[in-house]
Amino acid sequence: MPPDPSLQDATQRAPVQPTPAQPAPEPRPAEPVRTIDLRLVPAAVGAWVLALVVVRVPVGLCAGGCAVLALGALAIGGAGVRRRWGAAVRDSRRAAVALALLTAAAVGWAGGAQVDAREQGLLPELARAQSVGVLVGRVVAEPRPVRAAWPGAPPRVRLVVDASRVTAGGRTSDARGQVVVVGEPMAGLAYGALVEVAGRLRAGAPGAREVALLVASGPAETRHAPRAWDALAARASAGVRALAGELPGDAGALLPGVTVGDTTAVPDDLTDAMRASGLTHLVAVSGAHFGLVAALVLAAGAALRLPPRAQALAAGGAMLAMLVLVHPEPSVVRAAAMGAVGIAGLAAGRPARSPAALSTAVVLLLLVDPWLAGELGFALSVVATAGIVLLGGPLARRWSVRLGRGAATALAVPVAAQLVCAPLVLVVSGTVTPWGVLANIVAAPAVAPATLLGLLSAVLAPWWPGAATAVSAAAGAACWWIGAVARRSAALPGAQLEWLPGLAGTVLLVAVGVAAARLLLGRRHRLSAGSGRLVPCPRRPVPADPPAPLVLAPLVPAPAPGRADRARPA
Repeated sequence: MPPDPSLQDATQRAPVQPTPAQPAPEPRPAEPVRTIDLRLVPAAVGAWVLALVVVRVPVGLCAGGCAVLALGALAIGGAGVRRRWGAAVRDSRRAAVALALLTAAAVGWAGGAQVDAREQGLLPELARAQSVGVLVGRVVAEPRPVRAAWPGAPPRVRLVVDASRVTAGGRTSDARGQVVVVGEPMAGLAYGALVEVAGRLRAGAPGAREVALLVASGPAETRHAPRAWDALAARASAGVRALAGELPGDAGALLPGVTVGDTTAVPDDLTDAMRASGLTHLVAVSGAHFGLVAALVLAAGAALRLPPRAQALAAGGAMLAMLVLVHPEPSVVRAAAMGAVGIAGLAAGRPARSPAALSTAVVLLLLVDPWLAGELGFALSVVATAGIVLLGGPLARRWSVRLGRGAATALAVPVAAQLVCAPLVLVVSGTVTPWGVLANIVAAPAVAPATLLGLLSAVLAPWWPGAATAVSAAAGAACWWIGAVARRSAALPGAQLEWLPGLAGTVLLVAVGVAAARLLLGRRHRLSAGSGRLVPCPRRPVPADPPAPLVLAPLVPAPAPGRADRARPA
């Protein structure tokens, strides 16, 4: 049937109605790219290497090497700035290398100056000649028993003195440097006391912090009492020991160690159990004290709605008081410096990112004290912090979907620290602790109460004994739990496993750790070498801020055998 012409004309005359436009889909919010700035890490590594070298080579050779490094930094830095279309473009890789070389040169020069100053004067000369002399100095490590060289040997103690004057052969001279003093038991010598001791001097080991060793011919005599703040800290520590003596079993043995690092009351079987379970760091003076105290002060400041600078000042004052109470140790000094960097960023309104703050703290510490680079406690502390920063956050975010934020963070911190510290622990002990991660997770709920309540009892002991007794009982309950976890973990099969010795075993353990990290993290994290940033590739949107406990992760102790001046016999 032919089409109707009228309909055809109407169709041609009718205007074409436009199809209503569909609303454009709203753009999806861009997924945040989480980055960890690693650009200062090469500078910290370079500073560490130079610090290891500078205390072991002649000063002249060190000065020449530092000059070469500085010239290399200037050459690389100058070549990294070039013109493109009229604009200056800086190559970030060249800048990172130049900064690493320049930082290494600075640490080398500073360390060389300290070594040169320490080698001047009468003390090094007497030590090289193994002369008899009289030393005056301030106690910087309290006396502790030395393991007997043979059965029936007379008891001996070891302490460290920061020398100020030495006399021998009718000559007297100012002295500089630390001296290890070994002799018969010396009662009444407190940290910070000015003492005088006579004996035969010997040269210190190459690269060691101590400039000399003095074998005492008699007991040391106190020339001047400790300074006021050292005496107050000693009084608080004595109060903790007295309170711990009233607690039964493991609670009383562990309370002084958890609080101020005093492990003299810990029995040998508990020491072995703590070592087998990877919990020895809980009874050594470490960054955990600073982390918990800083977290408590910052939380109180936030609750009182104090401005950030006031919170920073309060946290800094609390950390300074902690430093006086527990005395400097490599991990303690690192934690205090790390906290100072973070607090400075908080006061300026720009909280420091953890890797950059850690790298800055390492460089500053090595500028002041290059001998830290060769100390195991410092290395374990820095490595544990780096592992928590790089792995703890990604692990916590990955696991928080199923476990929740708090549980995921509590699990991620010990897992990350154990993974990165295991090779260093293996070098020292020759064994691995498979149950260490689980033991740390189970003991974690008791760590904060034991530490904070123990510190509170130390503060209250000199002024309010009744309240201190009640608080120490609560802290002792938490310490009992830590001891119970250590003993149960040590009794499990395979608590300590022998590993391949030497370099092959270390490399194998590193490979196992890397494989475990990749398995735990998945394949969504990569390192952008050009920018020096660790860039995760999330499949779904994630919160922009890290879990709150990880903000203070750089203040977490290393999961390794702890050390304190008030430790068990060496």
